[in-house]
Amino acid sequence: MNFVDVILQGVALRALGSGALSWPERRVLIVSDLHLGKSERMARRGGAMLPPYEARDTLLRLDAVLDATDPATVICLGDSLDDNAARAGLDDTEAQWIARMQAGRDWIWIAGNHDPAPSDLGGRALARVGIGPLTFRHIATPAPGEVSGHYHPKARLGVRGKSVSRPCFLHDDRHMILPAFGTYTGGLDWTAAPFAALMGDGACAILTGPRPCAVPLPRRRAA
Repeated sequence: MNFVDVILQGVALRALGSGALSWPERRVLIVSDLHLGKSERMARRGGAMLPPYEARDTLLRLDAVLDATDPATVICLGDSLDDNAARAGLDDTEAQWIARMQAGRDWIWIAGNHDPAPSDLGGRALARVGIGPLTFRHIATPAPGEVSGHYHPKARLGVRGKSVSRPCFLHDDRHMILPAFGTYTGGLDWTAAPFAALMGDGACAILTGPRPCAVPLPRRRAA
């Protein structure tokens, strides 16, 4: 399992290549923006017809991370469903899969802007949760010690003359923003205004993938 070590408010975390965040000392695993049911939601609203396998792919990857880290607590940082009606689009197999992953664990659904925290998929539904010096919520505020999601950050780098885009974590000594874990999720460029407002000097991006790596966050030039 490949990861990059991160210290946030004195807490030792691991940014995993999968896009999940691990807090080994507390046996906590954090994922954000699963967006389960996105293909069903797009079809329902007359959008693009995407292969309806994204929920199972997302759950398969999440299951693999759970097997590798064996957390006692799992925190899903909001937008776990793609919209309020997406729960009805999950079939019994997918609902049972989630229940199996929850067995023996404290599973926390944080409410997002796309969905309320699911109330009928097991676990606990909360607006946010604090553990030690860290607060877990969907959308970041200026408060220090927050771990959040929502923005789906992506980094774009020039590699061997080509432009490469990868989901990434963003962090400084006050905040950590997770990439989207869901299969059908877009992303916001790491130089976008919301990140410039939240990230301080020395902020880094951790690119996901088989070999996660940390790179300095580009600073926007003053107008």
